[in-house]
Amino acid sequence: MKNKLVAGLLGIFLGGFGIHKFYLGKIGLGIVYILFCWTGIPSIIGFIEGIVYIATSDENFDKKYNNAA
Repeated sequence: MKNKLVAGLLGIFLGGFGIHKFYLGKIGLGIVYILFCWTGIPSIIGFIEGIVYIATSDENFDKKYNNAA
Protein backbone atom coordinates (compact mmCIF):
# COMPACT_ATOMS: atom_id res chain seq x y z
CA MET A 1 0.00 0.00 0.00
CA LYS A 2 1.40 3.34 -1.06
CA ASN A 3 1.76 6.13 1.50
CA LYS A 4 1.02 9.68 0.37
CA LEU A 5 3.56 11.24 2.74
CA VAL A 6 6.34 9.01 1.42
CA ALA A 7 5.32 9.77 -2.18
CA GLY A 8 5.23 13.49 -1.40
CA LEU A 9 8.63 13.56 0.26
CA LEU A 10 10.18 11.53 -2.55
CA GLY A 11 8.69 13.98 -5.04
CA ILE A 12 10.00 17.00 -3.16
CA PHE A 13 13.54 15.72 -2.49
CA LEU A 14 14.19 13.21 -5.30
CA GLY A 15 11.61 14.25 -7.88
CA GLY A 16 14.26 15.27 -10.38
CA PHE A 17 15.12 11.59 -10.81
CA GLY A 18 11.50 10.39 -10.84
CA ILE A 19 11.85 8.30 -7.69
CA HIS A 20 8.29 9.20 -6.65
CA LYS A 21 6.98 7.87 -9.98
CA PHE A 22 8.77 4.55 -9.48
CA TYR A 23 7.34 4.37 -5.94
CA LEU A 24 3.82 4.90 -7.29
CA GLY A 25 4.26 2.25 -9.98
CA LYS A 26 4.56 4.66 -12.94
CA ILE A 27 7.74 3.11 -14.32
CA GLY A 28 7.49 4.72 -17.76
CA LEU A 29 7.19 8.21 -16.34
CA GLY A 30 10.03 7.49 -13.93
CA ILE A 31 12.28 6.65 -16.88
CA VAL A 32 11.26 9.87 -18.66
CA TYR A 33 12.18 11.86 -15.53
CA ILE A 34 15.60 10.17 -15.44
CA LEU A 35 16.20 10.86 -19.13
CA PHE A 36 15.49 14.58 -18.70
CA CYS A 37 16.89 15.10 -15.18
CA TRP A 38 19.82 17.08 -16.60
CA THR A 39 17.41 19.87 -17.69
CA GLY A 40 16.13 20.60 -14.19
CA ILE A 41 12.53 20.54 -15.39
CA PRO A 42 11.70 17.21 -13.67
CA SER A 43 12.97 18.69 -10.39
CA ILE A 44 10.46 21.52 -10.60
CA ILE A 45 7.63 19.21 -11.63
CA GLY A 46 8.57 16.66 -8.94
CA PHE A 47 8.56 19.36 -6.26
CA ILE A 48 5.08 20.50 -7.30
CA GLU A 49 3.80 16.93 -7.51
CA GLY A 50 5.19 16.21 -4.05
CA ILE A 51 3.24 19.11 -2.59
CA VAL A 52 0.10 17.97 -4.43
CA TYR A 53 0.47 14.41 -3.08
CA ILE A 54 0.78 15.68 0.48
CA ALA A 55 -2.16 18.09 0.07
CA THR A 56 -4.43 15.45 -1.48
CA SER A 57 -6.97 13.83 0.82
CA ASP A 58 -6.29 10.27 1.93
CA GLU A 59 -9.42 9.07 0.15
CA ASN A 60 -8.48 10.57 -3.21
CA PHE A 61 -4.88 9.34 -2.95
CA ASP A 62 -6.08 5.82 -2.13
CA LYS A 63 -8.53 5.83 -5.04
CA LYS A 64 -5.84 6.86 -7.48
CA TYR A 65 -2.78 4.94 -6.27
CA ASN A 66 -3.98 2.14 -3.98
CA ASN A 67 -6.97 0.96 -6.04
CA ALA A 68 -9.28 1.41 -3.05
CA ALA A 69 -12.99 1.91 -3.61
